[in-house]
Amino acid sequence: MKTATTPQVQRLKRTALYRLHRSHGAKIVEFAGWEMPVQYCGVIEEHLAVRQRAGLFDVSHMGEVELSGPHALDLCQRLTANDVARIKIGQAQYNLLLNENGGTIDDIVVYRLEADHFLICVNAANTDKDFQWIQGKSQGEAEVRDTSCRYVQLALQGPLAEKILQRLTPLRLAEIKSFHFSFGAVSGSHCLVARTGYTGEDGFELYCDPDLGERLWSNLIDAGSDLGLQPAGLGARDTLRLEKGYPLYGHELDDNTTPLEAGLEWVTKFSKGSFLGKEALLKQKQAGVKRKLVGLEMTGPGIARSQYPILKRDDLIGQVTSGTKSPTLGKSIALGYVRAQEADVGNDVEVEIRGRRVGARIVALPFYHR
Repeated sequence: MKTATTPQVQRLKRTALYRLHRSHGAKIVEFAGWEMPVQYCGVIEEHLAVRQRAGLFDVSHMGEVELSGPHALDLCQRLTANDVARIKIGQAQYNLLLNENGGTIDDIVVYRLEADHFLICVNAANTDKDFQWIQGKSQGEAEVRDTSCRYVQLALQGPLAEKILQRLTPLRLAEIKSFHFSFGAVSGSHCLVARTGYTGEDGFELYCDPDLGERLWSNLIDAGSDLGLQPAGLGARDTLRLEKGYPLYGHELDDNTTPLEAGLEWVTKFSKGSFLGKEALLKQKQAGVKRKLVGLEMTGPGIARSQYPILKRDDLIGQVTSGTKSPTLGKSIALGYVRAQEADVGNDVEVEIRGRRVGARIVALPFYHR
């Protein structure tokens, strides 16, 4: 006789700083299988702190995949759109993992630790997928390891980020250029210190051992308290990236979306030689894309949200992928895909918001300039 079994509920993951976030009154939400702080004192206040002073994010939910060995570079080149051979030891690069059809498996940042050793930062929801994909395509070319459990990742972002961080490290931060990194002590913790970010502001991302995460977070908050540093959650992280027109995987990017459609042709180096999806992308480039990612500014009252229809004279021409009321600009802004022939800047369109059509205009990206 068979007995009914209760389906197992997958437990949400927590970063090494979860208890600290709870103790500081963070509002916790589920995101990509993790329990993460969405806000502390409020999204708008945290957003403006990053734009005007500095904010500190726990982004330890992001995944890390490391490739090493004599043919690690060859594997990176074969699986990604950008030219990894261009980056030197100590440099980082925004890149895309592609499939055979030119679709985007993930958008990533590649750090070149050594000539034949690369650290790839991947999106939290895609960690397992990306690791399996890279490992499955490696064909023994390189050692591929999911090293996510070895890192806490903190993002210190804002115009005062360098001043705050310099109080805690002997590293000469002014000498670390954008998309470069160095190793050194930060408040006694050994860290990879990268001048990268996802906010459109100057700032740093710090990778360290999980056991050192709480102390590093607390010391950073203490070091920046007199300069207005605030802890910030995923809510502000999303509004900040949207003002800069940065894509979010699962919204602007997915397995069926190509970099040419997403305005990321600048990432795609056709001159580097063979790579996965190259032929499909060359065909699409020659034929012309059928849809394009655009920026939208609402001209009528309302906020455009993900999946809202975009119309032109009663004709459905696209769909919103992300939208918000910009705390910096005081306007409702959105990203979305529209037919290529409707993608011109200045084109007046409408967004259907809960059955009501509201005026909008296609505008140039980014919405916000530092």
